[in-house]
Amino acid sequence: MTTAVEVRPPTIRDLLRRLGDIAPDRVRLRPAPGTATVADLLKAENAGCELVDGTLVEKPMGFRESLLAAFLVEVIGPFIRANRLGIRSGEDGPFRLLSGLVRKPDFAFVSWDRLPGRQVPDEPVPGVVPDLAVEVLSESNTRGEMARKRDEYFEAGVRQVWEIDPRARTVRVYTAADDYHDLTAADTLSGGDILPGFSLPLHDLFAELDQRG
Repeated sequence: MTTAVEVRPPTIRDLLRRLGDIAPDRVRLRPAPGTATVADLLKAENAGCELVDGTLVEKPMGFRESLLAAFLVEVIGPFIRANRLGIRSGEDGPFRLLSGLVRKPDFAFVSWDRLPGRQVPDEPVPGVVPDLAVEVLSESNTRGEMARKRDEYFEAGVRQVWEIDPRARTVRVYTAADDYHDLTAADTLSGGDILPGFSLPLHDLFAELDQRG
């Protein structure tokens, strides 16, 4: 596993390009890009940020995206617990994947075998790599940003990444950074070797967006 290196890009343009051509208003300038630490990430004013190359990057999430993430917690969480597979986290759960890099998947599953002592970590930002990382795409996410995230996830040892697109109502299942298959609302999402026995009709997932009282 390689280690991320904290380097200050010479210009803002270089910084944004490195981060995946994201919007400049998502980058926190205090502390200065390239110097931020996990301690900075944990400060209250930096809630909702990830730590990328020593830079605090906001991870905005709309209500509809959060709705789908919460549904996954409600549906997959009991399955994980009932089968004693490990633990799961929601959209604010941080994982220190590499030096200077903390990501917050919208949903993540970690098997017991990946947890030191097979127990819940004490650290607020554990150096634990999830088996499954799920990202619910927001309008602010760019192709470059998501490609970088996938590279990082798989480099760190994540076994599978799901990218959920609420607007297209599709799920792209990655088993490697460049190996994937697409599912639509008419398909069923399988847990495969990571969550054996689990399945979710995607109609049920996207029906969350059509609720009426």
